[in-house]
Amino acid sequence: MTVKVVGISGGSCSGKSTLTQLLFEALGPDQCVILPQDDYFFGLGDAPQGKGGPNFDHPNAVDFDKLCTQLTQLRAGQAIDRPLYDFPTHMPKTETRRTEPRPVILLDGILILQHAPLRDLMDLSIFVECDSETRFARRLERDIRERGRSAQSVEDQFVNQVGPMHDLHVEPSKIHADIVINSQQSELHYKQPIRRIMAEIFPQNQ
Repeated sequence: MTVKVVGISGGSCSGKSTLTQLLFEALGPDQCVILPQDDYFFGLGDAPQGKGGPNFDHPNAVDFDKLCTQLTQLRAGQAIDRPLYDFPTHMPKTETRRTEPRPVILLDGILILQHAPLRDLMDLSIFVECDSETRFARRLERDIRERGRSAQSVEDQFVNQVGPMHDLHVEPSKIHADIVINSQQSELHYKQPIRRIMAEIFPQNQ
């Protein structure tokens, strides 16, 4: 089986996970699988020296070694037991998820394009750009609804961690993207980019 890896990056709440889900729905579970960067966080208190910590928007928060290893295994047609992350406790879950290889692997994460060894495993890279105000509004609504956060804690984290790390690590990684998409609230905006991405993944069908 020939496996292609599509990396989908962008700032927090830029719309990258929406694009990832739309691609997954277009391809179907028999053709693709999603590999989220967020499940590879070290968590608090269980990371090697110099890794992990409370800043989850810094590259050191992500176990890129494990992510690269497991992505390499999927590319080689091997199943993996991938980690699962629990956001309320900021720790990896004890259970894992059996993940089978598929012809297309959708790799979703804010920091995936800044990590050179991971970029080398991608066949196609996409960056979803979005202005800071929109990203903050989306994150505020999401974290209050899904993660039980207070509005003040979300704002503090965005100002002190999310925004600075975006400017330092995420936005500069856009130069490595093969395709750059400017997201809007409407999913209709993704129709043309999805057609282009599908053409890149399956050029023989064009």
